[in-house]
Amino acid sequence: MQKKYDATIVGLYILDVLGRPVSKIPDGGNVEFIEELRLTVAGTAGGTVVDCAKLGLKTLAVGAVGDDEKADFVIATLDKFGVDTSGFERINNVPTSATILNVRPNGDRPALHLRGASDHFLPPSKEKIDIFDCKVFHLGGTGLLKKLDGQASIDLLKEAKERGCITTWDLIAATEDTLTIVEPLLPYIDYFMPSIEEASVMSGKKDPEEAAKFYIDKGVKNCVLTMGEKGSLYMNKDNKIITPAYDIKVVDTTGCGDAFDAGMITALAKDIDLEASLKFATATSGLVATGLGSDAGIISYEDTIQKMENFKIK
Repeated sequence: MQKKYDATIVGLYILDVLGRPVSKIPDGGNVEFIEELRLTVAGTAGGTVVDCAKLGLKTLAVGAVGDDEKADFVIATLDKFGVDTSGFERINNVPTSATILNVRPNGDRPALHLRGASDHFLPPSKEKIDIFDCKVFHLGGTGLLKKLDGQASIDLLKEAKERGCITTWDLIAATEDTLTIVEPLLPYIDYFMPSIEEASVMSGKKDPEEAAKFYIDKGVKNCVLTMGEKGSLYMNKDNKIITPAYDIKVVDTTGCGDAFDAGMITALAKDIDLEASLKFATATSGLVATGLGSDAGIISYEDTIQKMENFKIK
């Protein structure tokens, strides 16, 4: 049966304020001049849903904003890209989640984060909208979703599986304690897609293959660890694929993991074979690194395919 949405993206929605290049914070009340400043919808759900929409998917956003001026920007931006926001909630008396990123000349991005509405929402009722009427169901931001973390997330992923969805998952800002929230989710995740740094912090395994095996042994069907300039590692119980990164000039690494997720979700929605899916996700991630913000460089599915064919392996 045809699903209404290609992808439902649930979780962390953030307004990012980005400036570059920032070599240092000025002393006292002094001023330093930068070359570029952007506002973007970001987060492990927000950045992913925008990239999915730009890649041509019919998407449903499920998350929350506050009752401030930042909320208006987030909703207007999602609407501009054609994202269905009928699963969104505006919450009174809390701020919209937001981050200030001072992007260094080498692309690193120390962050100052305001936890806000993303900590205070639960998905809408089934009477309001069917969030499981999708081919791919993505949960992004576990650990920074205070009200949704725990049993509510288990129930979400479990029902997504029961409804025949492909489930994908990612997080940000993992700590050793995050595993206690993540572990009960693992049996319901088809594609587990954290960075190697996040996977290692939670598992205590520094070797990528050992880290991947740790999660597979706990129920994950397919583990994909993003490894920056080293590309990505895919593993399941029977297979291993290392996909090298493309040789690109890095401007800003904000949202590269979210873009990788969007590439994989797009490939899954289009029934692309596994190796090609991993290469496509690597290309979407690489494109985002070429500009400022979590949606930089991505124009369309067709444009991404064309650019990918001309990329050189690192």
